[in-house]
Amino acid sequence: MTAEVVAACEGALEAGATEIWVKDAHDSARNIIASKLPQAAKLIRGWSGHPFIMVQELNETFQAVCLIGYHSRGGAGSSPLAHTMTGNITRMFINEKPTSEFLIHTYAAASVKVPVVFVSGDQGLCTEIVGFNPHIGTVAVKEGVGNSTVSIHPELATARIREAWPKPFKAICLCVRSACRRTFRWRSNTAAPMMPIISPFIPERFRKMM
Repeated sequence: MTAEVVAACEGALEAGATEIWVKDAHDSARNIIASKLPQAAKLIRGWSGHPFIMVQELNETFQAVCLIGYHSRGGAGSSPLAHTMTGNITRMFINEKPTSEFLIHTYAAASVKVPVVFVSGDQGLCTEIVGFNPHIGTVAVKEGVGNSTVSIHPELATARIREAWPKPFKAICLCVRSACRRTFRWRSNTAAPMMPIISPFIPERFRKMM
């Protein structure tokens, strides 16, 4: 994980970034080896309760978001790690479309007018992203086969991530794991109420319509 994050940071710096914020967003959010990161990077560890969750501290001053190590949505069947936010949710929908953590946080970024420009992760998610927005760069580092994965070589993965960055960018939000103009409708196949998780990403004028 740390090696792929470092590669993304290096690619961002080569693309012109002068400031990089890294949000560790896997499990305890205390996974990345901080000493391996470039000095231009700031690392956010742990969970603060910030409404943007995996893109904590993101605001309109950033120029781009990069998502590293993301996985397929819950119910996708394209990765043994496939889930959306929690394993307690079988499937989640926004606008009647099955929803991934990529999509949730892309909408969160769009709410402050910051584009997601690059994502790395499993092949199932990368295929989904191409259908959602082909202008977002992707690098698939593994493919799910049943309850197993087939991964490319780690050095090849880092090389592809490093080389994938568009240019130029100055301030980057890098998360490890245009504002939507439609009415948001959500549902999930679970008895647990999900509005506290979803509502921070939904503009106030749309929440009244739900």
